[in-house]
Amino acid sequence: MNKLAKGIIKLKWVIIIIVIGLTAFLGYQIKDLKIDSDIISSLPDDDPAALLYKNIGKEFGGNDMGMIIIETDDVFKKEVIEYVKQITDTLSVSDGIATITSLTNVLDIKGDEWGIEIGTLLDEYDLPDTTSELAALKDRVFSKDMYKGTLVSEDGTSTLILFTMADGVDKQAVAKNIKEKITKIGIPEKLYFGGLPFMMNDISSLIVSDIVRLIPITFLLITFILFLAFKTARGVILPMLTAALSVIWVLGTMVLFGYELSMISNITPIILLAVGSAYTIHVINRINTTADSDRKKALIKALTYITIPVVLAGLTTMIGFVSFVFGAYLGIIRDFGIFTALGVVYALLLSIFFVPAIIAALAMYRKPKEQVNDDKEKKSILNNLILFPLNNLLHKHPKYILTAWTLFMILSIGGAFLVEREINMAEYFKKGNPTRVTEDIMQEKFGGSQPVYISFKGDIQSPDVLKMMIKTEDHMKAFPAIDRTQSIADLVQEMNDVMGEGKRIPDERAKVENLWFLLDGQDIMPQLVSDELDKAIIQSKFASTDSKVLNEFVTYMDDFVTKNSTDDCQIEVTGMPSVYSKLDQSLIDSQKSSLIIAIIMVLLIVGVIFRSLIKGVYAAIPIIATIIILFGFMGVTGIPLDIATVLVASVALGIGIDYSIHIITHFSSVYRNTGKLDEAMEETIMISGKAIVINVVSVAAGFLVLIFSEMVPLQNFGLLVAMSMIGSGLGALTLLPVILILHYRRQERINK
Repeated sequence: MNKLAKGIIKLKWVIIIIVIGLTAFLGYQIKDLKIDSDIISSLPDDDPAALLYKNIGKEFGGNDMGMIIIETDDVFKKEVIEYVKQITDTLSVSDGIATITSLTNVLDIKGDEWGIEIGTLLDEYDLPDTTSELAALKDRVFSKDMYKGTLVSEDGTSTLILFTMADGVDKQAVAKNIKEKITKIGIPEKLYFGGLPFMMNDISSLIVSDIVRLIPITFLLITFILFLAFKTARGVILPMLTAALSVIWVLGTMVLFGYELSMISNITPIILLAVGSAYTIHVINRINTTADSDRKKALIKALTYITIPVVLAGLTTMIGFVSFVFGAYLGIIRDFGIFTALGVVYALLLSIFFVPAIIAALAMYRKPKEQVNDDKEKKSILNNLILFPLNNLLHKHPKYILTAWTLFMILSIGGAFLVEREINMAEYFKKGNPTRVTEDIMQEKFGGSQPVYISFKGDIQSPDVLKMMIKTEDHMKAFPAIDRTQSIADLVQEMNDVMGEGKRIPDERAKVENLWFLLDGQDIMPQLVSDELDKAIIQSKFASTDSKVLNEFVTYMDDFVTKNSTDDCQIEVTGMPSVYSKLDQSLIDSQKSSLIIAIIMVLLIVGVIFRSLIKGVYAAIPIIATIIILFGFMGVTGIPLDIATVLVASVALGIGIDYSIHIITHFSSVYRNTGKLDEAMEETIMISGKAIVINVVSVAAGFLVLIFSEMVPLQNFGLLVAMSMIGSGLGALTLLPVILILHYRRQERINK
């Protein structure tokens, strides 16, 4: 470390120039940074439900379903029908749209004196405009399940225009274009835009809003805290410069490798602003407290000591983020882990190399402090009100402190069992947000917005296959969250009813083929059956966002498929409930695997560095205690485990372990040199403890800024990480010291 420190001082200008060059290069890349909030593209290709969901989008005209709701006092008015026609026509000439279904173009099957008439519910060139025509339309709509509750709400106050996007299009661009075009029409009735395409677009807007608003606030808040702590330009500028450079470098790297910001990785800049300054804080604090008549020697001495604990802290933080690579169902969570870990590496390297180089280049002419613990330092508020009383408390009442932590953890374990999981994307939005309101209306009036698909492989014109489709639909509708279904079997059954044969599937294949002939060429056919007639789907929507209900439905349908799927009629279930169910399970798997991996790696690294496994265990105890308390808090307050809060425990472990590392490193070093327990602990608390307090306050404040996020899970994420920083900081300054005190007192008694 001494050689490394001397090399940094010697090559200071080379280091500074390299950093400036890299910053210019990577900063220039940020101009091409894009945002991708499409959760579907992040689904794994090796998961059957996710793969089938994607394939249905390719084979049946898109699975990205959008909804436009017109809310009025009465749908069955001339002007409202005309508005539906305007929106339908606008969608039909919009790029990226695969299918459209509305009152003005929906398929209608009815009988006349000639047999069966298959056409549309309305004649687009002769829309109803008289009272009698509108009344007849209302009667027709409410007489058929195909329309009632699907295209028109049962109270007749809302109508729905459904569309799907073509496979491979830029969904966010298409959704934005549609919303702009429909809004420009100037329809006076209330319009709502719902479904995954619009939701993802709205999330992108929220991501941009958060970045623009929250990053400057985070920057200013941490700057203010550092000013109060250090009261020097160096103590403020260098930590924030390190954090800012790490953000620039990681965003530029993302662009270079073709990655985009997601609904998870958008918090990476805020995390790095909060965490990236931590290493520099410890470096500067050590430099400030190292006295030597020769400024260069003082700097080398400080770097020689602080490099190992800072590197160790950086490695453990990095492990906390890298652990997300294992067990994560969504690619966006893995990407978040990789690039945030990379940002930590950048911040670490800048703290070790760039910060000392800057100090060596610009401050070598200053006279060093002759006394480290001068009167001014001793009389500081931090020392008098926090550190001195804390040191006295640790030595006088270590068992009381240990007992208090133990009781608090026991209580928290009970609360942890109350933690619930939440994976519905609508919960990302605050109550009252237009997207959230639209989702509520879709659930209340139109059976939800989450698409459900049941895939069938076999001879689709076979009566047996069609009857199995009807049986499947009946089974689906027996589940409370499924109200309406649609398939080719429904159309065949309805046509058979119009022919006077009853609402059922004909037993003879020839009759099926005759009815099928009448359906050929209808726009709806490619949405329901493949050209080769060997695949078909049942379409439906799910009317619940409750994770428990979603999982129950998936189990309910999986049992049915297991019992009824055959070689001649292969049945598979997919859709957002299946995807959400897998995501829900992945929250548990990811939480378990990332925590286990992070804990094991931290124990190994700390144990190897200190050449003592017991010290690795001691370092981990405060943060494990904090995580237990954190889950207890989540259970008691009702904060769910979702795709954002699932990150908290590993983030807390990776960041919070740093504080324990600095305490153990400092204590071990002083105790080894002096052999005096009280003196070693006092110096540790007064020097490393100061940096930890500053670090905890600045990092916690940085994460608390996320409370002002427009997205609910990120608000919870910010609150929980801030709490974990405070908890792990308290643990490192109270729980860990009393464990060390009790351990070494016992050792001293044994040695005597």
